[in-house]
Amino acid sequence: MSEQQQHITKSGFETRAIHAGYEPDPTTGAVIPPIYATSTYKQDGVGGLRGGYEYSRSANPTRTALEGVLAALEEGEKGFAFASGLAAEDTLVRTTCRPGDHVVIPDDAYGGTYRLFDKVEQAWGVEHSPAAVSDVDAVRAAIQPGRTKLVWIETPTNPLLNIGDIEALAAVAHDAGALLVVDNTFASPYLQQPLTLGADAVVHSTTKYVGGHSDVVGGALVVRDLDLAEQVTFHQNAIGAVPGPFDAFLTHRGVKTLGVRMDRHCDNAERIVEFLTGHPSIAQVIYPGLEEHPGHAVASRQMKRYGGMISFRVTGGEAQALAVCERTEVFTLGESLGGVESLIEHPGRMTHASVAGTELEVPADLVRLSVGIETVEDLLADLERALSAGA
Repeated sequence: MSEQQQHITKSGFETRAIHAGYEPDPTTGAVIPPIYATSTYKQDGVGGLRGGYEYSRSANPTRTALEGVLAALEEGEKGFAFASGLAAEDTLVRTTCRPGDHVVIPDDAYGGTYRLFDKVEQAWGVEHSPAAVSDVDAVRAAIQPGRTKLVWIETPTNPLLNIGDIEALAAVAHDAGALLVVDNTFASPYLQQPLTLGADAVVHSTTKYVGGHSDVVGGALVVRDLDLAEQVTFHQNAIGAVPGPFDAFLTHRGVKTLGVRMDRHCDNAERIVEFLTGHPSIAQVIYPGLEEHPGHAVASRQMKRYGGMISFRVTGGEAQALAVCERTEVFTLGESLGGVESLIEHPGRMTHASVAGTELEVPADLVRLSVGIETVEDLLADLERALSAGA
């Protein structure tokens, strides 16, 4: 790492987001990493690699720049970019687990994560047990000594926004000889850095807040241990679920504005929570920033702010929840989250349909909002119309 990059890694978040992982091109002075649309690289003699590049599955300079900034933002030793968040998750599991091993997962995990463990990893011989991430004792009880290799948490969880105490759960995992993995997608590196609290690895769907513009699918993995980094490097190349240079470029472009976007997401979310609280059509507002949220104290300790995700339950049951989702105009009915545009969805029928009928099933009257960066008054008026129609 150059002296300039060493200095940048000690700088503020926004400075790292813009400058970490890449220095202006020495030939042209280009301040943005070029898109290296190449599959292979000329070698200076057999095995004489320029900068370590030989084939773009193994490494590509555009991807290298993205991986560098991701590591800097999460304050980890090494970052890895993948074709999707689930590709990052699967690569980490294949790196750290073998048939016969065991993983603890959230009892309200993201549906795609649950599907990965239940339908893919379990068929490979890796078993899992769900536990409430907000209950340290429950996580400890779910660990199977000698078998559990990973304690896998989301905080906040998707979609119930439960909060896990990262520092306490890291201690529990390490006492059992397991690694703590934190899905940091909902918080983003701007609001929370799990590696600084004792986590061993952080995963992201960079499709969400990191990319931030709903125009590219991607994933990331950042680790704090160089030995684990070496193992992941091997598996990333061996499995090959990596992003192309165009995807890496788009994600890196989004990273640069992460800080300012997250502040606006949080500003808008706080206004919407205030509006929803006490509304006659709302049975419950779920947001870590509310003092009555059971994880509020922990979230206040480990998060900079409380994020742009809100869930709420309506008084009229599933029928009303579906109707609200269908009536909004500024909030777009769609899956995913973390983009500049606001999204609304019904988790039970959409993102979490894969857990229907299991102990991870979410309430049928639940609605999830991904609050964008639009003019907040327009968002408030849109929700008022959707909630009041037919009331």
